[in-house]
Amino acid sequence: MGKRKRIAADARKEAKQAVSLAKLNNVPTSPRKMRLVADMVRGMEAFRALGVLKFSNKEASARVEKLLRSAIANWEAKNERKAESGELYVSSIYVDGGAMLKRLRPAPQGRGYRIRKRSNHVTIEVDALINKKQN
Repeated sequence: MGKRKRIAADARKEAKQAVSLAKLNNVPTSPRKMRLVADMVRGMEAFRALGVLKFSNKEASARVEKLLRSAIANWEAKNERKAESGELYVSSIYVDGGAMLKRLRPAPQGRGYRIRKRSNHVTIEVDALINKKQN
């Protein structure tokens, strides 16, 4: 590896050190419903987002709350210290469509209506607020 590429690779590694992510695959909820919950916490301070998710009445919010706790724990393990309140924020959260189960429902006159049971993949990234100010 050349010197220029090594410097670029080291810079990318350093940037990834501060960011911690968690993924949740094949959640049996439609992506549209999950995106409503993801939009509630995008860009929010991490512990405030946990409070918002805990008291949300949406079914998907419990899964996103658990995923956010996992991302915070990943950040703590990566940086070898406990996260303090006001230090972390949700830098990005996105929902992608997952596999679809296709079923048939009986319909009048011998027809069948297609039912698509959707699933999704959720990815959440948590970053330190200090790194945001430096950039």
